[in-house]
Amino acid sequence: MEKIYYDNQYLKEFTAEIVDIKEIDGRSHVILDKTAFFPGGGGQNCDLGTLDDQQIIDIYEKDEIVYHVVEKKPIKIHKVKCSIDWDRRRDGMHQHLGQHVLSGAFFNLFNANTFAIHLGSDISTVDIYGVLTEDQVREAERLANKTIGEALTVQSFVPTKAELKKLTLRRALPNTDEDIRVVKIGDFDVNACCGLHPSSTLDLRLIKIKKFVKHKEGTRIEFLAGERAISDSFKKDEFQNSICRYLSCNENEAVNGIKNLNQSLYEANEANKSLNILLAKYQVKEILENAAKINDIKVIKQIFDGENLKYVNNLTAKLIETENTIALMAVKSDDKVNLLFACSKDIKEVKMNDLLKDAISLIDGKGGGSPFQAQGAGKNNANLESTLDYAFNKIEHLLR
Repeated sequence: MEKIYYDNQYLKEFTAEIVDIKEIDGRSHVILDKTAFFPGGGGQNCDLGTLDDQQIIDIYEKDEIVYHVVEKKPIKIHKVKCSIDWDRRRDGMHQHLGQHVLSGAFFNLFNANTFAIHLGSDISTVDIYGVLTEDQVREAERLANKTIGEALTVQSFVPTKAELKKLTLRRALPNTDEDIRVVKIGDFDVNACCGLHPSSTLDLRLIKIKKFVKHKEGTRIEFLAGERAISDSFKKDEFQNSICRYLSCNENEAVNGIKNLNQSLYEANEANKSLNILLAKYQVKEILENAAKINDIKVIKQIFDGENLKYVNNLTAKLIETENTIALMAVKSDDKVNLLFACSKDIKEVKMNDLLKDAISLIDGKGGGSPFQAQGAGKNNANLESTLDYAFNKIEHLLR
């Protein structure tokens, strides 16, 4: 079988002859006389595409033969038209070469080598020995992008044993008797690799490091290269421009604009807290004056519609500061109900956790707490009035 993907990695379409078909697990594994479909390697995914009118669902290599897996047995075997999913191929080459360039940058700058890579469908990673700082990561990113602009030639070849000895590779050679393919990026980086790469660093256009974290004995770098990095850059521009339009400022003033907005929000929240405290004082007085009485105990039963739950919590806490007080509070929000049952510390006859546990089942809810304060949530709004009436009647029964 002639493998032409290393000779011409930019070939998108070709015509081939089918020389054999193996039926495995209900699928056809097709062998061609020649192929430009890359079966995967070096951490890079295999190609996909079409074989005449059929979608190729997998490509793999076994015993130096490349198999093209399709759902149905091909009818035509001569002059079969083959088409590579070019977006997938190009993206794979970009991420792979981007990894080599980044690895070379960290090695050239800090003598920090690579110990693992992952070329993902959304984001790729390269693991570098040593704990790297923000400054080091950004310096390597700048060098990687400078290397792109230098349009260095990328060569992929199988050297002779004599040539291999003369090459200074970044990493130790794999222990194998098979031919070793080498990727050489100008004088910037040389490493053993069986993947596919663009012929020039210029094809990458951009490498962007998204994130870096400590990982095992080193630092894991998450990156984008090529079209992924360009698309990410456009998204960032759109995001930045949206913020600037919202703040009515330019990009240099955006951070200060956000700081000012955050300060204004903080001041507004503080003012709101003060108003809520003042409002709660007036509400506490009014609610206590209108509370029902069982013996000498005030029992408050109130439903709030759409009120802030934290505010109702604070209001309840203020109410039970008054002796001989029980508060049965409910907050409705869309299809959800929150119950807050509380009593002042001097009340021993009624336990709020037991009361809530009995009542909350009427609104299909669950909750718990202490003898003095309990809360929970349910979803049956229709039974809310009945739930509070049930709790009130039970208090009346316990107190009389």
